[in-house]
Amino acid sequence: MHSTYIGLGSNLGESEDTLYRALDDIAALPHTVLHQVSDLYRTAPIDSSGPDYINAVARLATDLPAPDLLLALQAIELNHGRVRPYRNAPRTLDLDILCYDNLVQDTTQLTLPHPRMHLRAFVLRPLLDIAPDMVLHERPVNQWLAECDAQPITLYRRYADRPDKET
Repeated sequence: MHSTYIGLGSNLGESEDTLYRALDDIAALPHTVLHQVSDLYRTAPIDSSGPDYINAVARLATDLPAPDLLLALQAIELNHGRVRPYRNAPRTLDLDILCYDNLVQDTTQLTLPHPRMHLRAFVLRPLLDIAPDMVLHERPVNQWLAECDAQPITLYRRYADRPDKET
């Protein structure tokens, strides 16, 4: 199975609930196992406007090839009301493949690893929760995060405290 990290974000509608439902949808993908989910974080939009985002990162294993996983994630986005009226528009759900094994590719459909993940606190801080030893561009995640100090990020909710979690 392929080790994959997915970035999740939402700033329209019931963002927290949307992220939890999207995680359930990801876990239900064929030949896919959801292994870990970071805590949820609140961040201001970058290069855009609108309400604050709720963000998280999930680690999964999948037998789906990267292009098929991308299509599956886009279908989940659409199912949650995602529209793309313009670049960086506010969204009900954003799902990005951050890393897929150590695959490096740049196609019109998919660039891996995600080209800006090392510059975004909303990816790095949740990633630190579940992959503290990850190295991006030959530097640890925490070093990249330290350089994003102009991007405020606050803990929104611990994933372990998920309100709809079965007890």
